[in-house]
Formats: sequence, C-alpha cells, structure tokens
Amino acid sequence: MSYYDQVKDAADAIRSRIPEVPQVGVVLGSGLGDFASSLDAPVTMPYGELPYWPASRVVGHEGKLVVGKTRGRTIAALAGRSHLYEGRDVRAVTFAVRALGLLGVRTLILTNAAGGVNTGFSRGALMVIDDHINLMGSNPLVGENDERFGARFPDMTEVYSSRLRGIADRQGTAIALPLPHGIYAGVLGPSYETPAEIRYLRTIGADAVGMSTVPEAIAARHMRMDVLGISCITNMAAGVLPQPLDHAEVMETARRIRGQFTALLEGIIGQL
Repeated sequence: MSYYDQVKDAADAIRSRIPEVPQVGVVLGSGLGDFASSLDAPVTMPYGELPYWPASRVVGHEGKLVVGKTRGRTIAALAGRSHLYEGRDVRAVTFAVRALGLLGVRTLILTNAAGGVNTGFSRGALMVIDDHINLMGSNPLVGENDERFGARFPDMTEVYSSRLRGIADRQGTAIALPLPHGIYAGVLGPSYETPAEIRYLRTIGADAVGMSTVPEAIAARHMRMDVLGISCITNMAAGVLPQPLDHAEVMETARRIRGQFTALLEGIIGQL
C-alpha cells in the first residue's frame, strides 16, 4: 500500500468517527496538550486506534487526537507528535499533518516548546514564528513526489501566514499578552545544543530553537494549508544562563503558562 493510501485510510477512519469535519488543526507541543481537554463535545481517538498512525513515545506527548469545538469552530487537536530524533522516518513525522490535510483541514496551528536563543526573551514567553531555518538534515518532500499531496517544488516564501500572524497579534493585544516574533531553528536532537551551537544559531538569525515543527510546516504548505506557528520559550538555550538544561524545566514552564496559551489559541480560532 502506498504512503498516500495509508494516510487516506487514517483520514477516512477519523471521518467515520466524527459528526463534523474540522476546520482547524492544532498540533500541541511538549507539555501543551491540556488545550485538547478544553474542547467541547470531544471525540477522543488514541493514536493506536487509527490505522498506520505513528505512536508518540515522548514524555509530555499524550498520543491522542481530539476532535471537538471551541468558539463555534470544529477543531482537530493532536496531543503528541512524532519526532525525527526517535528514529522515525520523516514521512512518519508528517503523517498526522498529511492526514489532517486529507481530512479537510485548511488552517494548521503548530505549537512547540523551544529554547530561547534571543537573550531578550524570557522563560514562558510565547513567540509567533515568522519563519524557520531547517537544520534537521531532512525534508519531508525528498523522494518521489505524489501530486495528490502537492506540487514537486512548492514555494516557501511565506511558510507562516502573515494573515494568521496578524490575528495572533490582535488576540495577544486583546488579552494583554506580549507576543514577540522571531525565527525558529529546527534541529535534529535529542541532545540539547552546545553553547557554541547556540552562538552559531544566534549569528545566523535564529531567535528560538527546537526539535519539531519544521517538517510539519513544510508538509502543510505542500498541501496548501495556511500555517501559524507558536513557540513556548520553556527554557533559555545553552550558555545563556549558568545552569544545565533539563526536560523537567520544559514541562514545568509549559504547565505554568497553559492558561495564557489556551486563551491565546481560543481567541485566535475565534477570529478565523
């Protein structure tokens, strides 16, 4: 069975279990999965119940798809994602986004936990992604192109929609939440970056660094979805502060800002 057919089977399985096709997809980063629990009239599908769906095996990623409503919109929320550093094929990493695209989702909100490269950021800040730098050594479009997903050479001039970034800014103002903008650097991981690597990333223009989002954003644009990216700056990157990095810090910071994060997402979705 082809990759496209596997993705289509997963999309069809979701469609058979929900009363209404979602208009918006949200991918929730490490520690940010509580948003999925806030949806009204939820239909919850553990990844293990969906055909060919790769399981999530990382702490802070529950591993379930929740379809429900918020602000009058039907939302598909992914609580957990696959990462390249787990040894996954890049097609597995983008499988969920592809399935949402075939399901009918046209607007995708990608969120992540990221390290702050920009020394002007504070821990717990929410950064709107203006653009990304792909340093993951991989691209989900490598190999034979299936035109049913999208064109061979998709344009990446505006990966992250300026319209959606404007909506995020308006919602941030409405709830008195400062929203810095910046460039997200995607790296392979799973080791955190060295101080020398962080100095390099700062030199080439990165404001935040993480181990996800970039493949999903590329796949979504390949399928002509509009993308918004939001990074939660859960820790300052290596060398910024005189202390080692710890995944527990990432989780604690994500929990601390979950109220602001949920208010921001709900407001953005309400304005779509």
